[in-house]
Amino acid sequence: MEDHQYTITAADFDFYRDISAFVHATLDLDDMLHRIFERMKAAFHIEGGSIALHDAENREFFFVHTAEMDDPKHPGQLKPMRFADHLGIAGWVRRHDEAAIIHDVSKEKRSLKEIDSPGGFVARNMICLPMRTRRGIIGVLYALNKREGEFTRRDVWMLESLVSTIAVAIENAVLYGELKDHATSLEHENRRLRRADHTRYNLQGMVGSSRAMGRIFQLFDKVMDTSTPVLLLGETGTGKEVAAKIIHHNGPRRNLPFIAENCASLSDSLLESELFGHVKGAFTGAAADKKGLFELAAGGTVFLDEIGEIPLRVQAKLLRVLQDGQLRPVGGSRFIRVKFRLISATNRDLPKEVSAGRFREDLYYRINVFPITLPPLRERTADIPLLIDHFIKIHSKKQKRTVQRLSPRAMDYLIHYRWPGNIRELENEIERAILLAAPGTTIGKTHLSRRIIARDLPPSLPQKSGETLRSYVQRIEKQWIEKNLEKPNGNRTRAARILGLTRQGLLKKMNRYDVA
Repeated sequence: MEDHQYTITAADFDFYRDISAFVHATLDLDDMLHRIFERMKAAFHIEGGSIALHDAENREFFFVHTAEMDDPKHPGQLKPMRFADHLGIAGWVRRHDEAAIIHDVSKEKRSLKEIDSPGGFVARNMICLPMRTRRGIIGVLYALNKREGEFTRRDVWMLESLVSTIAVAIENAVLYGELKDHATSLEHENRRLRRADHTRYNLQGMVGSSRAMGRIFQLFDKVMDTSTPVLLLGETGTGKEVAAKIIHHNGPRRNLPFIAENCASLSDSLLESELFGHVKGAFTGAAADKKGLFELAAGGTVFLDEIGEIPLRVQAKLLRVLQDGQLRPVGGSRFIRVKFRLISATNRDLPKEVSAGRFREDLYYRINVFPITLPPLRERTADIPLLIDHFIKIHSKKQKRTVQRLSPRAMDYLIHYRWPGNIRELENEIERAILLAAPGTTIGKTHLSRRIIARDLPPSLPQKSGETLRSYVQRIEKQWIEKNLEKPNGNRTRAARILGLTRQGLLKKMNRYDVA
């Protein structure tokens, strides 16, 4: 194109200044492109525009952004469309490395309607420009539908001054995306290797000698050598992920990956990409193909925590994977066969979620083949001393402090606290107490949190000669149950509420201690 000299007006200067500010001050690529196109629409009096990036490896273009169109019938929603890099006006611009002005798209032989009208609206006229960086042409930018008159060479000149800035910003974002995806892949691989080499879980990975835990261990034994889907139920903090690791690392998949994901911690779109993967160009920032967790599992175990939080749209895709053993990545056109064992967990009442229409009934029956309900800590108080000893060893070593033991009074308070946060709350309490206690000393009442010592304790019992800690704790527990049964005149439901137990939990303990 011939060189021309044009006068830059004050409005032009303000426009370029705004664009530069957007590029340097906006971290999110979608937000940056949205702002740039909004200013372009006003400055060039156009209805909208779009950007298609070039995938040199596959010799294709793919759209990464379509500006909002003024026509309410065609809001400019981005199509996940890819097309060969020799087609349409974009293909001509790439081959000739120069801008194209099209005054009437309907009469343009180089134009293909399905390609050169991105967003689903009718393109009447356009400018299509190559986006160049030091790596060559990385894509094309469209300015679409001049509201009045025709596009001019001055419009091209101004856009060429702008497009290089946008191209560099996109290239930096793409490079960042590639680095991020690479780092994510390395992180997954490192986690897998660490688990394979250093995190061998066995039945002792979950501490407990109570009857309740004995029943749980029996269920583990029955299911760990199978590929049956397991649903772990229970309150927050009861150790569902630890249970999943025990099942995996003691079964035939022990040498294969164990990959965990908390479904409540990601947005809908991110969760879909994490689970099923995506192809390059599926959305803005998708700089390369990415494998999902099911594909990364490669025959191992996928643990989906908080599965009840998965949105219905993603539930439908998950059900298809469980039924067919194959998935289609986000933005992809081909199916990939996957093999894995699913262990899921939730603290929600899934039958109620099904009745409320928030969880698919067919998916519920797919995952609820072998349910295991982990008991809350208040229903396995006999395990508290063992857990305390376990956590003291872990956190004393981690904090490089020598803490010998707990005082009997401190132990009483910990045993009789309700523990709404369960094992996780107990571990946090022990870690805090070790920090507060002086090295080499005993953890006492003063080192415990205010909420722990706020409740009254039952009268202390003298320890019998030769009595073990476990039998001593059981005697205290029996006395505490008898005392609280007296308060509501034997009303077991009210007594259970005072003790922080379920009615069924209280009845089990009454039967164990022969309390009438």
